[in-house]
Amino acid sequence: MDITRAGSRPSQPGPADWFTGRVRIDPLFAAPAPARVAGASVTFEPGARTAWHTHPLGQTLIVTAGRGWIQHDGGPVETIRPGDVVWFAPGERHWHGATATTGMTHLAVQEQLDGKAVDWLEQVSEEEYRGPDI
Repeated sequence: MDITRAGSRPSQPGPADWFTGRVRIDPLFAAPAPARVAGASVTFEPGARTAWHTHPLGQTLIVTAGRGWIQHDGGPVETIRPGDVVWFAPGERHWHGATATTGMTHLAVQEQLDGKAVDWLEQVSEEEYRGPDI
């Protein structure tokens, strides 16, 4: 058994190569091998979002606060709210973040394949970042 105490892992700003706007990442867990799952709480200020990206083994998002937008390649921008759970399939190109006017926090859970949990792609353009309420 291992207990990680709240606040024992420092918050980190979302790197500009992977995010637009102000994002805070609070690491929650990274299970030791042979397990390969990890999770973080990610908080997006209004207008903040990820770059386009994929996950080799998929990703689950659990929205805990605020309101956000998500999109998978070729699909519409959709609104997410607290209590919503989103599954992105392995290799599915997508982005997620806050709406233009409201912040959003979600738990992000994904597994690593050969030590890698995400493949980062290009930034989401302002044109692409248009939610259903605009």
